[in-house]
Amino acid sequence: MHYKRINTLCLSSSCARKGCAKTTAPLIWPASGMLFRMVKLRLLNMIAPAYFYTATVVTFALYFLLFMPTIFPTPGVTLSPTMLVHIAVFLFLMGNALGNYIMTIWYPSESANETVIPVCSPDCPDRIDAHYLLNGRHFCKVCKKVILKRDHHCFFTGNCIGNRNMRYFIMFSIYTSCCCLYSLVIGVAYLTVEYSISFENPLTFLTLLPLSTGYFFVGLISGPQFFLVIMLYVWLGIGLVSAGFCCQQLLLVARGQTWCELQKGQFSECRGTWRANMSDVFGSRWVLGLFLPVQTVETIPGKWQVYHDHKHD
Repeated sequence: MHYKRINTLCLSSSCARKGCAKTTAPLIWPASGMLFRMVKLRLLNMIAPAYFYTATVVTFALYFLLFMPTIFPTPGVTLSPTMLVHIAVFLFLMGNALGNYIMTIWYPSESANETVIPVCSPDCPDRIDAHYLLNGRHFCKVCKKVILKRDHHCFFTGNCIGNRNMRYFIMFSIYTSCCCLYSLVIGVAYLTVEYSISFENPLTFLTLLPLSTGYFFVGLISGPQFFLVIMLYVWLGIGLVSAGFCCQQLLLVARGQTWCELQKGQFSECRGTWRANMSDVFGSRWVLGLFLPVQTVETIPGKWQVYHDHKHD
């Protein structure tokens, strides 16, 4: 492994508590290992959005080109009322998921007043993907920006989740979970109608993937049929993971805590009641935000500290 010797200014919270925030010292940095980790993070930052876009397009295509015409056959151009209801539900869920996804990217939590890239020492606990600065600010190595009240870096959106886009990220997780689980139910209904597969026994679904894999390799089912089975499990996985992650984020928001603070065992300096904490994230028009991907938090870019202090006065 190659190493390089650097003189650096430590900006981590742990080092600041030791009184070394304004001292410099020669340090040994494992350059190759750090470079390898950053390459993996940047690759994931490119692959995850592509995976999300691909899954969205495939879901749209399966729903409108395969599921709806098969489950609700209509002899003509007239659509049945039941089919229209299902289409409306799907478009509502997918529209909110995509809308909040766009809002998460459109309203980043970066600081508009800070452009200096800090350097931290190897003994800083945040050296992998972010540096802790002060007052809830982090420098994200992937975004290369200073993030206000950083929670984590989301690879599916390609940016950091913080004070300005946490509400949109939570709603994105909720509607993504609902959309995937709804697509799973419609996909199961399609298999029941098209292939007369009964799912009354729970073991039928649990054994569907291993049996389909074997049937595919021996030539009993086609590639498109096997791909459909895989998509059922993809929807199930994304739906459950998104639901669990959403519950975790809601709990952290209610406690006035971020994921970065949770990992360090810290709490926010300005912790209010759970109502005040939820209001900080979801805004005063939170009811509207439950049904439409619109801006509900009146934050000023680059002035989060003033806004946060005002909310907790």
